[in-house]
Amino acid sequence: MAKVKICETVLRDSHQSLIATRMTTEEMLPILKAMDEVGYYSLEAWGGATFDSCLRFLNEDPWERLRKIRKEVKNTKLQMLFRGQNILGYRHYSDDVVQYFVQKSLANGIDIIRIFDALNDARNLETAIKATNKEGGHVQVAMSYTTGPVYTTEYYVNYTRQLVDMGVNSICIKDMAGLLKPYAAEELVKALKAAFPDLPVELHTHYTAGLASMTALKAIEAGCDIVDTAISPMAMGTSQPPTEPLVAALQGTPYDTGLDLKKLDVVSKYFTKLREKYLASGLLDPKVLKVNVNALLYQVPGGMLSNLISQLKQMGKSEKLDECLEEVPRVRADAGYPPLVTPSSQIVGTQAVMNVIYGERYKSVTKEFKALIRGEYGRPAVPIDPDFQKRILGDEQPITCRPADLLKPELEELRKKVAPYMEQEEDVLSYALFEQVATKFFEQRKAAKLGIDQGTSDPVNKIHTV
Repeated sequence: MAKVKICETVLRDSHQSLIATRMTTEEMLPILKAMDEVGYYSLEAWGGATFDSCLRFLNEDPWERLRKIRKEVKNTKLQMLFRGQNILGYRHYSDDVVQYFVQKSLANGIDIIRIFDALNDARNLETAIKATNKEGGHVQVAMSYTTGPVYTTEYYVNYTRQLVDMGVNSICIKDMAGLLKPYAAEELVKALKAAFPDLPVELHTHYTAGLASMTALKAIEAGCDIVDTAISPMAMGTSQPPTEPLVAALQGTPYDTGLDLKKLDVVSKYFTKLREKYLASGLLDPKVLKVNVNALLYQVPGGMLSNLISQLKQMGKSEKLDECLEEVPRVRADAGYPPLVTPSSQIVGTQAVMNVIYGERYKSVTKEFKALIRGEYGRPAVPIDPDFQKRILGDEQPITCRPADLLKPELEELRKKVAPYMEQEEDVLSYALFEQVATKFFEQRKAAKLGIDQGTSDPVNKIHTV
């Protein structure tokens, strides 16, 4: 039996879930060499909301972050999270932009691209899978795990079959809300391994509901090859299960990871100091550290929960959190039971907040929610009620094709627009994803080189839903 491999998430999803993605590159760099010596299978170090946060809050170039990490990490694979046709943004981008982003991600140091679609619509993964294969990267497709009327083990096996036909190197069960229970994980992993014996299976889960370490153990016993964990000071709560206890639990068993607890302790001590700093600054809210078994009812992922709390704080409506959490599953049902993961989690969450704050459901509808109902993000697993669709869309017609088929190539036009700011080829991609935010960053970068102080973003006080 092969040893279980560990993917460490502290450089990406761990801090995305706990502190809204505010860890800086400067905070990461001193510990990277020690992390590289641990023997992890991979470090999840980029993608997800890190790209947006670098530009929007930290006044950092995300591409430069990746290059700096790669320079320090010589022995361990680097992986990123990639939202299919959404790339790292919140809308669908044309195929040429997706292809170029994949090319540049791999060229700047990424080894494994974990690609997912918020609706599990395989059509939205095609371009990214082909591009990653073409560039020689490792294609890992993540199924967005959720529960609901159609989400059976058979559903996930059938979805994986579609992905295998598209050319993937491994599959990930992406349990972003911590909903996967131990025995359900065992059943799902066994079914996947029976159907696809040669396909490596990875588990990504969150501690939100308190199940994650038990779920990881049952998945491992069922044949799971790789497990995502976070070093203990930045684990649990809305983050991943802690690395060291799982490593210790598996020592001396057929699943032994082979990782050294003393080397992990060096990493742990470093992040303990950072954790204390985040708690002292208020960046780490104790609310996201506790077990919330209600996650099983509301299906709210870690990043979404911290952002809901932030949204309500800004409005001075923190007392409405429970009402908003209760409204989330109702909005989700109306929208065809999408898995709650970026961007669908933000879309459903924001609409739930508006329904509660306005005191009337769908009195005001965000343009993103309207786009979700129209089919601009793809096809949900459960068809949306036509009467509800009509209520939200009015006379607009829903989209039934692959949404990106409606998009013209946009890369050349973007190159023209970004030309005044361009210092590296990757700038066109930063601009493509976050036009206004990237433009502001480019202006600050230019001013800094000219010695003009325009002020920097305050990573503690500014909150944005990413």
